[in-house]
Amino acid sequence: MMKNIKYWIIATGLIMTLAACGLGKDGSEDVPSGGFNLFSVEQDKELGAQVAAELEANPAEYPVLDSASNVAAYKYIYGIRDKILATGKVTHKDDFLWQVRIIDNDTTLNAFCTPGGYIYFYTGIIKYLENEAELAGVMGHEMGHADLRHSTRQMTKIYGVQILAAAALGEREALKQITTGLIGLKFSRSHETEADRMSVEYLCATTWPADGGAGFFEKIEAQGGAGVPEFMSTHPSPDNRIENYHKWAKESNCPGNDNGEMSFREFQALFD
Repeated sequence: MMKNIKYWIIATGLIMTLAACGLGKDGSEDVPSGGFNLFSVEQDKELGAQVAAELEANPAEYPVLDSASNVAAYKYIYGIRDKILATGKVTHKDDFLWQVRIIDNDTTLNAFCTPGGYIYFYTGIIKYLENEAELAGVMGHEMGHADLRHSTRQMTKIYGVQILAAAALGEREALKQITTGLIGLKFSRSHETEADRMSVEYLCATTWPADGGAGFFEKIEAQGGAGVPEFMSTHPSPDNRIENYHKWAKESNCPGNDNGEMSFREFQALFD
């Protein structure tokens, strides 16, 4: 009885909060920075850890390369992450883990980042990219999703108050549903635009071209969009995506011009 009363109080409070913050019954977002979020930063970290544990426990579907056996590869990709974190532009730099893992799957052109900063790159996208700046651009994009907390904002929109209130009370089935939903979560186009913008902002403070993230989409466009990669199914393309990358970099007078092509080729060779 007491649990039901507590549940009702929490659910009612969350509904009132949603109404005050302008999230309508249809899930439309009227608030800036990616939409309203019922999750806390600590819950982002907890959910990210749960998703990471599920992926690690499923090597058949997610064959994550062991860091102890692939020292050179992880040293390189962590170096990319470290340069982005060192810019001082990442809001949750000290809040999230920012762990990077490489999934051994050459046929999947994808990368993703869960809440709490757990970053995953498939070898397929690593082999598809042309240089280090493009890799940094994609990583900046994924880190932008986590930094702006897009995943839990999207989960707030998808699942609504009732299941989130149940999760807040520690009900296992609710937590399991949320965790499962985070794997392969599809972002909104507005979230994609925001993550692209963050990628430019991060890279603008480095020696890489700030519009490095555009390279991936330019290559897809040059190939006529044939064989649309998995990345595009979870990261829907907003209008003028390539143009935005170049425009934002130019408007910010970003000085970087080092593509890092030579070192990137050596990195790619580690997966041959």
